[in-house]
Amino acid sequence: MNNIVCDLNHLNHETLLMVLGNEDKNIQLIENFYNVKIEVDGSIVYCDDKTKVKTLKKVFEAIVYECEENGHIESQDINSILNDNYYKKFVANGVGLKKFYLRTKGQKDLYEAFENNVITVAVGPAGTGKTFLAVVYAYSLLKKGLINKIIITRPVVESGESLGFLPGDLKEKVDPYLRPIYDSFDALISSENTAKLIEKGILEIAPLAYMRGRTLNDACIILDEAQNTVPSQIKMFMTRLGFNSKMIINGDITQIDLPRSKQSGLIEAIKIIKDIDEIKVVYMSSKDVVRHPVVQKIIEAYEKVEE
Repeated sequence: MNNIVCDLNHLNHETLLMVLGNEDKNIQLIENFYNVKIEVDGSIVYCDDKTKVKTLKKVFEAIVYECEENGHIESQDINSILNDNYYKKFVANGVGLKKFYLRTKGQKDLYEAFENNVITVAVGPAGTGKTFLAVVYAYSLLKKGLINKIIITRPVVESGESLGFLPGDLKEKVDPYLRPIYDSFDALISSENTAKLIEKGILEIAPLAYMRGRTLNDACIILDEAQNTVPSQIKMFMTRLGFNSKMIINGDITQIDLPRSKQSGLIEAIKIIKDIDEIKVVYMSSKDVVRHPVVQKIIEAYEKVEE
């Protein structure tokens, strides 16, 4: 293996270990992504494929920059660099010392759409951060005093089990469907503070049917899993918009759980509202996935079959 990618001799020992990753974790991610074999001898990086030397050199330069600039690097950063979709901007503090960042150009576009539009529709696969970023943005408005309530909803689509036959009261029946939303708030402000906001009526998490007949002023309203609405539901939701409010609609049109006889309201709505100036539709892709790199490969594999 005599194809030299780069020489990291200028890095101190601590930064070099950071670039390579714990137990060469970052090297493994790069190898799997480009299907190459990489070796590090001292400070010199080699690969077994001459055609990928220039590309790998740019990747290592980006990783080195991130390590030197911020003093750390995470797997999500590596994944974004590999996809030539790297972007990193601090967006919120979480529980403990956790910090959250916009990590891809797609996430940057999405967050800017939240800020600049009355209604934002985020369309993209699982793992792109649609739900969590919507929660972060809504909570930022609340902290600034720009709204006085956050309302989050989603359709309850049954998968072989009727809610009427499940044990417990209505809240106990629908809470499992709303768990991803609770998880987002728990990571951002802790489960205890989430519960306090709910008790005070500042945070409302409820099935979509609860939105009917309401006018929602001074609020940020988030519709999650919108691909599982039917056309009448998503129209009902959008027309709940009141003064000084914002709406965020999230959905993954590749994971529709509706019966085949029913059309997704999200797909129809995008066609109908696409020319309204105050509404922005943001499309995210597998490149914006910030979960395990294998998730991105799964999504891309399914996309090939569906095409």
